[in-house]
Amino acid sequence: MPRNVSDVLMNDANVAAVTALHQDPLFDRFSLIVNGPALFNALVTAIEIDLFAALEDERPPSLERLSARTGVAHARLRVLMLALCASGLVERDADGYHNTDFARRAFAGSGAADWRDILVGWQRIYYPAFAELTAAMRDGTNTALDRYPGQEPTLYQRLEHSPATEAVLHRAMSAFTVQSLPGLLEHARLDEARHLLDLGGGDGTTSLAITERFPHLRVTLFDVPSVAARAAERIGPHPRIDVQAGDLFTDAFPGGADTALFSHVLEVFAGERILSLARKAFDALPPGGRLLVYGFNPTDDETQGLYSSRLAIYLTALATGEGMTYPAADYERWLCEAGFTEVDTVRDLPYEHGLTVGRKPS
Repeated sequence: MPRNVSDVLMNDANVAAVTALHQDPLFDRFSLIVNGPALFNALVTAIEIDLFAALEDERPPSLERLSARTGVAHARLRVLMLALCASGLVERDADGYHNTDFARRAFAGSGAADWRDILVGWQRIYYPAFAELTAAMRDGTNTALDRYPGQEPTLYQRLEHSPATEAVLHRAMSAFTVQSLPGLLEHARLDEARHLLDLGGGDGTTSLAITERFPHLRVTLFDVPSVAARAAERIGPHPRIDVQAGDLFTDAFPGGADTALFSHVLEVFAGERILSLARKAFDALPPGGRLLVYGFNPTDDETQGLYSSRLAIYLTALATGEGMTYPAADYERWLCEAGFTEVDTVRDLPYEHGLTVGRKPS
């Protein structure tokens, strides 16, 4: 076999092989994968120059008007518009360029449907680390962490040295949490809870959404001191949310709650550590109390899950060097081993999410 594929002679057999590759049903998916990085970065550039808002405001939305509005030279903007049209996010007709309905909701508006902070965070923090995946696999550690100052073993700890980058990450995580929250709010049966413990609750996005949706419910948010401080600042004085600082593994969980929640938390840990946290939650809950685990679930056979695989690669190459997005069956097993009964999962929630629930026996 030749060392360099360019040395292959294009005889009839090789022409047939290339033709067959192009006609394979997976070729369209392959094309999206290999061209995706360029199209993704074109999208983030459009977000950063506020192009989608310009497409809404400028009439007619010609290349000349868009160039004047964004400050990007005509020839360069033409390159960007080609990428956006090829991706299907922007359309072009005789009058000029137009947002699709999806782009209008996701990039030109505001509120829960907005993806701008998410994608900027992925571009600046997640995706540069993916080039280190081969080294991370071979070395058995999150090699891309070397990009960040400090000696701590996780990205979340090291970002305390880089407040501006930490803020980018938290905005991205908070915005994605908002995207995925309906699955939790609609299926967690929190109307039957009285006091919820939001374990690893981050900046308070989930706690605020829960108290707004369920006005009878009290929430205690528990996270490491730097994150708890960010949550306290964001939440401010709140009659039904209490923020407490502590370490999930070394500190006791706050008492008094009848329901505990891990939302987008457990996937960052290896299985034995998840089991230990499930046991701590079991001990902290009263008889009859419930534990909710909400987050990404690839399919049980681990063959489907685009969002799940992206996050798992990020954890492996950069964030923690351990953990992954686990199938629901794994969480069900850990909750059963921790002592919970009536364990079940609501599957197929938006963005490949699942909600696994267990109850402490009465």
